[in-house]
Amino acid sequence: MSENARMRLLLVEDDTMIGESVLDLLRAEAYAVDWVKDGEMADTALDSESYDLVLLDLGLPRRDGLAVLRRLRARKDRTPVLIATARDALAQRVEGLDAGADDYIVKPYEFDELLARIRALIRRAAGRAEPVYEHLGVSIDPATREVLVRGQPVVLSAREWAVLELLLARPGMILSRRQLEEKVYGWKDDISSNAVEVFIHGLRKKLGAALIQNVRGVGYMIPRSES
Repeated sequence: MSENARMRLLLVEDDTMIGESVLDLLRAEAYAVDWVKDGEMADTALDSESYDLVLLDLGLPRRDGLAVLRRLRARKDRTPVLIATARDALAQRVEGLDAGADDYIVKPYEFDELLARIRALIRRAAGRAEPVYEHLGVSIDPATREVLVRGQPVVLSAREWAVLELLLARPGMILSRRQLEEKVYGWKDDISSNAVEVFIHGLRKKLGAALIQNVRGVGYMIPRSES
């Protein structure tokens, strides 16, 4: 989700019921999600993995969410952070934003608003304002997960969508199989040895064989322009 399904998110939430609901929501939207339940685990994950966005609760055991955020920014890590918390006082919202958060949503929140804020932050981090990706006759809309090829709709699986979004958002950039796996799968997902190749094959059949190029021994890319 760069903006939707092919993005990798870190969910930091100690409430099991909320965490399970949000995890199910995000995975249904084709995000790859890792979930941790305390501040120290969040620190460890952020120090060792790369994420496209962090959904951060503040009232965490072992280390407060604000401390996690401040340590992240002290490392000069610019990963977008969306605070999701029941702390709704103005002073607390200001403190969170001043500590380096990119946005703030108060519990209980509507899931549609949460998803819209996530999409907006990922767009902003990618330097984009427009909500739809268009390149070489293919357009994808992360909000609706609609894919058009020269104006005609195409149906993709969630992980085909994820791979396509990653490549289409970065024309000219080569992504290795490992990089694609890391974005498409979470920690606990089983990954078959040829999974990425299967998704690429499916995309080529549906979108055209020339769209995704194989850079031998390196990875895959979508060219900047038609060759």
